[in-house]
Amino acid sequence: MPEGPEVRRAADRLHEQLAGRQLESVWFAFPDLASEADSLIGRRVTAVDSWGKALLTRFDDDRVLYSHNQLYGVWKLHDAEREPDTERSLRVRLTAEGRSASLYSASDVSLWSAERLDEHPFLARLGPDLLTHSVTLEKAVVRLGEARFARRSLGGLLLDQTLFAGIGNYLRSEILFFAGLPPRARFVDLGEARQRQLARTILEVTRQAYEQAGVTNRHDWASAARRRGESPRLCRFAVFERNGLPCHACGTVVEREMVASRRLYSCPGCQPDVF
Repeated sequence: MPEGPEVRRAADRLHEQLAGRQLESVWFAFPDLASEADSLIGRRVTAVDSWGKALLTRFDDDRVLYSHNQLYGVWKLHDAEREPDTERSLRVRLTAEGRSASLYSASDVSLWSAERLDEHPFLARLGPDLLTHSVTLEKAVVRLGEARFARRSLGGLLLDQTLFAGIGNYLRSEILFFAGLPPRARFVDLGEARQRQLARTILEVTRQAYEQAGVTNRHDWASAARRRGESPRLCRFAVFERNGLPCHACGTVVEREMVASRRLYSCPGCQPDVF
């Protein structure tokens, strides 16, 4: 399942397709939304952003279309006159000034007023989105230090969407590696410098994954891996899915374990239990 950086990139593409344009046609497959379709005709899309794994399409009357792709949903962007080549089931179609965005296979779609969006049963449980909500280093440190988070092991905590929305399995492994911390480490046990380094790493690795389409590896390490003949997917990461291979930094064999029922990859040499 895509993580926050991938969802934000999808939001960017949808924003580019529709933002600033006036809606000419709106279609919903869902009966409770179909009655609202005509009321959106003539409205403008003001922005499309993301919150965790949800996409929020905002209209100029302060309504917001919430959509969550879950496992199989996908937005396809196309000219209004050209139907996408797909056998998926159409759920939503927005057409604005000759450009269309069509959502297929998703089932979690709803229309909200912007002022009530924080009442949404999914969004209400989420922490701030690292790519949308202007999370600064100072804000990240403060949030990690909250009583409900500070004493939890980072290996499980980083997947908790109430901490920060958008961190998934590959980001968790990569963040812990670049922070030099084992999954059992707790924020409360770190010195102030290590606490700030962890917060900085969370922000930087997530931002890099967004800007580089999911690549979290260092450029020089990725180049060396390509010269060794490693697959393009393995070259994308510093440790994720690299179990059994030598660490880019120290040569120690990368290990895999299950933490919070998900695969976690780490380097024992770079992420020692003593921290």
